[in-house]
Amino acid sequence: MSRLGRSLVVWAGVALATASAAADDAPKTAPEPSEVRVQNIEVRLSQAGPVVLLRVGNKAIPVFVDALVAESIQGALIGQKPPRPLSHDLMHTILQALDAKVSQVVITQKDGIFYGALTIVAGKTARVFDSRSSDAIALAIRFKAPILLSPKLVDELGVELQGSGAKEL
Repeated sequence: MSRLGRSLVVWAGVALATASAAADDAPKTAPEPSEVRVQNIEVRLSQAGPVVLLRVGNKAIPVFVDALVAESIQGALIGQKPPRPLSHDLMHTILQALDAKVSQVVITQKDGIFYGALTIVAGKTARVFDSRSSDAIALAIRFKAPILLSPKLVDELGVELQGSGAKEL
């Protein structure tokens, strides 16, 4: 069994419909005061493949990712260092060498697709970059940066979960 298979929990009991009808019109480039911080992140294996659960209170937003990204996120959550750096580890090392860091990530959704607005601060300059949500999540974990969601997104796409072994940030 692969490292990913050993480190993921099978998740079969939750319906994972992604509603896009009431999604925001466009990905955000900066947070709004009404956004909430993700409290926990879990990586699980579902029948549809690896899923990252962004938990806020008793709800979670399921974000489906490919196996390599799931392994990268899971490794970062448990502090596991791969024998060779993965892409997210490389980006983390490069940003640190340039005295830059990820200061926050804002996850939005439009037309059934999740987007990540990755804010990077270098010196006194902050810049926001469009990113895949999964890549933004992986980097935020490595920098211990907050991951933000709108309460509307949590209400519309959040799935109620009962108990879990989430790793807190």
